[in-house]
Amino acid sequence: MAARVGILRHLIVFAVLLRCGAAADTYYVGDDMAWSVPPGGAAAYSLWAGEKSFELGDTVVFNWTGEHTVAKVSKDVYDNCTTANVLANDTQSTSPVTYTLNSTEPQYFICTIGTHCSLGQKVTITISSASSLDAVTTMFFSVMAISFLISMKIS
Repeated sequence: MAARVGILRHLIVFAVLLRCGAAADTYYVGDDMAWSVPPGGAAAYSLWAGEKSFELGDTVVFNWTGEHTVAKVSKDVYDNCTTANVLANDTQSTSPVTYTLNSTEPQYFICTIGTHCSLGQKVTITISSASSLDAVTTMFFSVMAISFLISMKIS
């Protein structure tokens, strides 16, 4: 019985460490370039995002000066830069703007000013597969710990 309790304690501690071990990160979109019409076109933000490992709970911050906005949009709006379908209350016009990544689905952001989107002021944020794996691992160990507790009560 004492051995079971010791194993259970270790499983619970391990599950808690897995769940809490990775603190959320904050990313500033474009880093030094900030949120602006990129001189290199759309590739600039694609390269920036490709170098990052976004995870659930992380935040992305859009900072800019001058006349810009940021709107979280659908893939279709993102691909076609069709800002006519973006609702006014989905568009943020005061910098900085912070979004928390709370979905494993890709998230699409554009600037709705003039031709800024078609000139490359848009970014796709994709949650890394490692983040999803961490969640699955945590859930697995949590289920194991609960199963162990249940089996102890039955014995």
